[in-house]
Amino acid sequence: VQLQASGGGLVQSGGSLRLSCAASGFTSDYYAVAWFRQVPGKEREWISYISSSDGSAYYADSVKGRFTISSDSAKNTVYLQMNSLKTEDTALYYCALRLGPPVQLSLVISTSPADYEYWGQGTLVTVSS
Repeated sequence: VQLQASGGGLVQSGGSLRLSCAASGFTSDYYAVAWFRQVPGKEREWISYISSSDGSAYYADSVKGRFTISSDSAKNTVYLQMNSLKTEDTALYYCALRLGPPVQLSLVISTSPADYEYWGQGTLVTVSS
């Protein structure tokens, strides 16, 4: 399984970016993708999760109302639309994928990096004031 994250960049505070996570190398119709972010010296922070089985989406309180996760199953790509960006959103953003039964993926919303088998390479988001 390979994940390719892209879409990061430099944006002013209040601006928007859309991150993409393209997945390949697996045949299952059922998977979940999460976005995490990390700044130097801090632990990787979970920010959003989507299950392919029913499209259910979840967000950390820090991004709720500003970020939207979505998926295009035909392209095996998950997006993270980030609006109203703040300087504190500056981080390296990672997408991660886990496979499993659809019911489990919908009901067990994992926010721990340890629960994800596959990771993208990270894309840097820098928000300037």
